[in-house]
Amino acid sequence: MIYLDYSATTPANPEVVDTFSKVSLEYIGNPNSLHRLGVDAKHLMDAATKQVADLLHVDKEEVIFTSGASESNNLAIMGVLEKYPMRGNHILTTKLEHSSILECMPYLEKKGYQIDYVKVKEDGMIDLDYFRRLLTKDTVLVTIHHVNSEVGFCQNVSMIGEILKEYPTTIFHVDGTQALGKIPVSLEGIDLYSFSAHKFYGLKGCGGLIKKKHIELEPLIHGGKSQTIYRSGTPPLGLMVSTAKALRLALDHGEEKYAKVQKLNKLLKKELQMIDGVVVNSNQNCIPHIVNISVLDIKPETLLHALEEKEIYISTKTACSKVDGDSLTLTAIGKPSSISGHSLRVSLSHLTTEEEIHIFVDCLKQCMEQLTF
Repeated sequence: MIYLDYSATTPANPEVVDTFSKVSLEYIGNPNSLHRLGVDAKHLMDAATKQVADLLHVDKEEVIFTSGASESNNLAIMGVLEKYPMRGNHILTTKLEHSSILECMPYLEKKGYQIDYVKVKEDGMIDLDYFRRLLTKDTVLVTIHHVNSEVGFCQNVSMIGEILKEYPTTIFHVDGTQALGKIPVSLEGIDLYSFSAHKFYGLKGCGGLIKKKHIELEPLIHGGKSQTIYRSGTPPLGLMVSTAKALRLALDHGEEKYAKVQKLNKLLKKELQMIDGVVVNSNQNCIPHIVNISVLDIKPETLLHALEEKEIYISTKTACSKVDGDSLTLTAIGKPSSISGHSLRVSLSHLTTEEEIHIFVDCLKQCMEQLTF
């Protein structure tokens, strides 16, 4: 088997699974219980929270554990709007966002919010001059991804944060799901930052939202004591501790892992660019972990399943996308339907090998020949 769909989900690190199992078996108390088992569980929960905070250089009170990035994104957006109804009704985002953000927007428009989508240039980067022109005193929220999940464009969130210093009542949320654990992350100038453990070799069902101290949120879930007042429910201790472990392990030797993926990316692109009928859509503004391609004149789903028969696994668009047809991301940067309608995503990891790259390219050629005749 050759797995090249790491941006959809990563295989859990065995050390992380061991941690989850150990905590689940040995710390059976509810962290909110007053007896010794509960106190022991709470101490461990607090330690996991502090570890995440230390790794991200924030205060432990700024860490909110959630069920994953989709909940974190919704908590950030809805929580801000519910908490600050008097700050304005204007929201800025892009067409490159994850569905857990984009699909909030029609709902919010029905509630009376004005949504503006920032233009994206042909190279995938936000038009910052256009962004500046859209900002008003009524802009209550800006929600923009760090790394696009489909093509891999990495936005300059630090620059966006600098621009927003001129708008002190505007809150800046960044979806960092495809960034954390892959590239260096600084939360300077960012008010809210979402992430999910299963994107950096943790377990599915746990993620987080970093909420800076000066920001308040209205919870999505009410009732019951928990890890934080912003997210009720019995704390899933095993998931929380294993997420902290996964993040620590993902960040260990980060430069070395990145360099390996970068090398694999160059190899893959070099080989793909030699195949007639293949267009490489990811460019120099993309992280090396994602290589988006279009195979002309072949339906992406057909090619995906042909590769699957050879036990090679890639994806079309993103795993969470509900949109059929053309890629929203490629359409947003001006690609024609002949390209945006044939999008495939190959996502790499430091676990990927050069041999796997060669095998994938050879099998891709074979499948293209079979499906063309």
